[in-house]
Parts: sequence; structure tokens; C-alpha cells
Amino acid sequence: MQLILLVCLAGLVAASPMPQNRHPEYDAQILVDEREDRGDGNFRYRFETSNGIKTEKVGTPGSKGQSNMQGAFSFPFPEGGVAEFTYVADEFGYQPSSDLLPVPPPLPEHVYRLLEIAEQQRAQGITFEKK
Repeated sequence: MQLILLVCLAGLVAASPMPQNRHPEYDAQILVDEREDRGDGNFRYRFETSNGIKTEKVGTPGSKGQSNMQGAFSFPFPEGGVAEFTYVADEFGYQPSSDLLPVPPPLPEHVYRLLEIAEQQRAQGITFEKK
């Protein structure tokens, strides 16, 4: 009896209509899907959906065997507006850029002077032991 009830409930859930107020991401359609890979480390990719998500990337072989990439992506905020990011990824690491990323405060002026002194000392061959 319990098994029959369980099967009936499962059938009822499966047959029930989907909610009409679903988030747009569930119904997003692919508008653009472009991919090009030359097989030599060079590639290009572009993707866009109907709900405002976009990404694009270009890749080239790096000097140290890595793939260097440059790209951008964006997506809409639920409350309005769009988040936009650009980036470079290469032998120096991943370097994102966006107005949305936090920025540290500028260094105090004396730090720049200390860095100059350290550079002068290195040029003179002065070294300090680490303890």
C-alpha cells in the first residue's frame, strides 16, 4: 500500500506544471556560440545567452609553454545593471580588471622612498642576511 502511494505521489509531482515565475536563467537560450581552434595554441571563443551572459576569449601560445589568454565576461545583476570584467592570463598570472573589484588605498609616500633606497643598495651590491 505504501509503495502504491509513493508511486502515485511521484507521478503527481512529475505531471505537475512547472512554476511560471522561474528565474530567467532557467529559460536562457544560446544566441552566439562561436569557437575556433587552430590546433597550434591559437584559439578564439565567444558565447552569449538571451539572459545577458556574455564571454569571449582569445588564446595564443605563451613563451613558457602556457596558453596566454585575453578576454572579457559580463552578466546582469538581478537588481539591474551589468557586471563587466576583462582579464589577461599569461606568464604573470591571472590579471582581472573591473570597476567592481576592490582597489587598495595608495601606499604612503615614505614606502616609495624606502623602495628607492633598497634598489640603490641592491645596485651597490649591499645585501642583508635573512634570519
